[in-house]
Amino acid sequence: MRRIIVSEMLSVDGLIEAESGKLDWFVQDEELNANAMELLESVDAIIYGRTTYEMMAGFWPYAPGDFAARTNALQKYVFSNDLKATPWGEWNNARPISGDFAEEIAKLKQQQGEDMVVYGSGSIVRQLTNLGLVDEYRFIINPVVLGKGKPLFANIHDLITLKLVQAKTFPSGCVALTYRPS
Repeated sequence: MRRIIVSEMLSVDGLIEAESGKLDWFVQDEELNANAMELLESVDAIIYGRTTYEMMAGFWPYAPGDFAARTNALQKYVFSNDLKATPWGEWNNARPISGDFAEEIAKLKQQQGEDMVVYGSGSIVRQLTNLGLVDEYRFIINPVVLGKGKPLFANIHDLITLKLVQAKTFPSGCVALTYRPS
């Protein structure tokens, strides 16, 4: 069975987006990029919500480098009740999915293949979390407190206990934490 891995950049106060909507507080350096590439090479699909898909599709198909090439090559599943088409540059590998979310995710998890990763897509992460369908959370905690913005875990219905399976610090001050539901 395929696993779902959630990968998120977070502020110390648990926000995924500043109040302004900007993401310019993300720390990027070679070590963090290598960490991100390692994850991307271990999956064969990316799951997006509509908003994150639209942001990513406007950038990655035209970006240079290995990370962009790998992102562009992977299958992408876009959960949206509004989108009927999900173009991704010259690649034909982004598919819109509507309908019952839990059923559609269950179908994807049952398919043959490698793990799937969710980047951003806070509403998708919350739905997956509430349904108990996340197999692993990978957080990059950035050394910044935003104070106001969009929390990752708003409207979670039940207590969820997690087991820390890996922690790694970076010279930039970021910390990578990997958790699995216990």
